[in-house]
Amino acid sequence: MTSVPLSSAASDVKQNQPDALISHADYVKQLRPLLPDEAFAPDLNKIWFILINLAMLAVGWAIASYMDQWQWYWLWLYLPISLVMGNSVIVLLFSCHDLMHGSGIRHSRLFRLVSFLGLSMLWMPPTLWRAVHNREHHRNTNSDIDPDRNYLYNQPNTWGKWIQDRFVPSNEVSPLGLIVGMGHAWGVHALRNMTSVVLFNRKDVDYVPAAFTVSRRERWAIAREVILICLVHLGIMASLNFDPVKLVFSYFLPIWIGYAGALFYIYTNHMLSPMTAINDPLVNSVSLKVPKIFDVLHFNFSYHTEHHLFPGMNSDYYPLVQELLLKLYPERFHLLPAGQVWKLMLETPRHYEDEKTFTTWSGEESMTCPLTLDP
Repeated sequence: MTSVPLSSAASDVKQNQPDALISHADYVKQLRPLLPDEAFAPDLNKIWFILINLAMLAVGWAIASYMDQWQWYWLWLYLPISLVMGNSVIVLLFSCHDLMHGSGIRHSRLFRLVSFLGLSMLWMPPTLWRAVHNREHHRNTNSDIDPDRNYLYNQPNTWGKWIQDRFVPSNEVSPLGLIVGMGHAWGVHALRNMTSVVLFNRKDVDYVPAAFTVSRRERWAIAREVILICLVHLGIMASLNFDPVKLVFSYFLPIWIGYAGALFYIYTNHMLSPMTAINDPLVNSVSLKVPKIFDVLHFNFSYHTEHHLFPGMNSDYYPLVQELLLKLYPERFHLLPAGQVWKLMLETPRHYEDEKTFTTWSGEESMTCPLTLDP
């Protein structure tokens, strides 16, 4: 991967009015000619990573099947295996995420099989993922109709909103609530969107941040995939004889670790950003500075603004996009250390009072979004 020099014309577009929103299409028009064509070629390695990590999980369960023969004081030796399996859950999400944006294969049957297997451990039907993430979230990022945004203060106090208030990083969350939430909030995200479209499929469903609808064909496909995912998980538990010790160490613990690791990234992607009526990825998204080893393990998922600019790009080329953003849009681009972003999340409320203001559940404390661009 090589550095792309800026043309004189490109250098002339540096923004002098950082408060003005710029559309996604305008960024793409400016940046795409500066990127190599190979950055947008399918990357078949994503398939291998999915299969390898599925195999790693299978090996972990095979080892766990013998745990009833271990003395209790040796059970701690399985913890490193749980950690590796937990990372595999993260890798499955992020590799399927790239695959389903078109950076991998496009053969329909193979695509459906690999994406289903990869997302099964996330309890996420692939058809639902394409609808909620690819279509709704990417087209409407952090807008009023984005199903992945924070809840609004003036939305009804439903169970979905209550869960976000009690378990998502904020200045109100308790340490215990945060710990529980890190292991379970992904499941809540999948459950609320899944039930919203399968049971109701209306835009007036109030327990999701922003309801959306799917076609009749998608609705039935999601329902079928949910049943198949349930059978997959029942099969895993049955292979472990429903043994509580085996399940805790090789099923629940890896899932909790995997969900917590994925959510560490996901919470920082947009939840600290202001809402935007125009989809401006540099304003409504955040990229993180993390140790290189995590970018290698997790397909450069920390380069999230770059991903929103070019969702179908091979993630190996995100650093190239970041280089361009730092040169062309230094006033707008939010590139922050992961620790700093996490600290800001724990110092701010999580409900939107308006586009640029966060407030608490009660509405008694408000503060301006720390990532709001200066006028």
